[in-house]
Amino acid sequence: MTTEILESIKVWSQFGHPLLMWVLFGLTVYALYLGMQWRRTRTADKELKKELLPKDFRNRHYQLGSLLLGLMVLGNIAGMAITYINNGKLFFGSHLLVGLSITGLIAVSASLSPLMQKGNEFARYTHITLNTAIVGLFGWQAVSGMEIVQKILDKIS
Repeated sequence: MTTEILESIKVWSQFGHPLLMWVLFGLTVYALYLGMQWRRTRTADKELKKELLPKDFRNRHYQLGSLLLGLMVLGNIAGMAITYINNGKLFFGSHLLVGLSITGLIAVSASLSPLMQKGNEFARYTHITLNTAIVGLFGWQAVSGMEIVQKILDKIS
């Protein structure tokens, strides 16, 4: 009985990573929106700025970005661990490499925050560029991840 429970957990654990990543993808797009709104607020004229500042886009973007960084790193490690537990190996391919790249890019992007707070425009443009790449790569990951989920479902049935 214990073996059956462990086997069941092992099999169904494979769906935790994709579910988390889809949630994180949605939150990433929302963080993009918040970042764009903060940039709009920063560059607005006095009247519009007065209207936008109470919406606190800056802090919401910063807090969501921090959450995304932590969950992305943990989610990617968990995905690799679950793959290894279920298969005895990692599958070296584009999904793994792009996932690792996204993890590195989000860490570098977040590390630019102190420079951006000091008004460094190069850091801001780098942050925007990295995050644009992250959203694009993450979209591709969502599609390639669903192909992997389909293979897992085919294997289970």
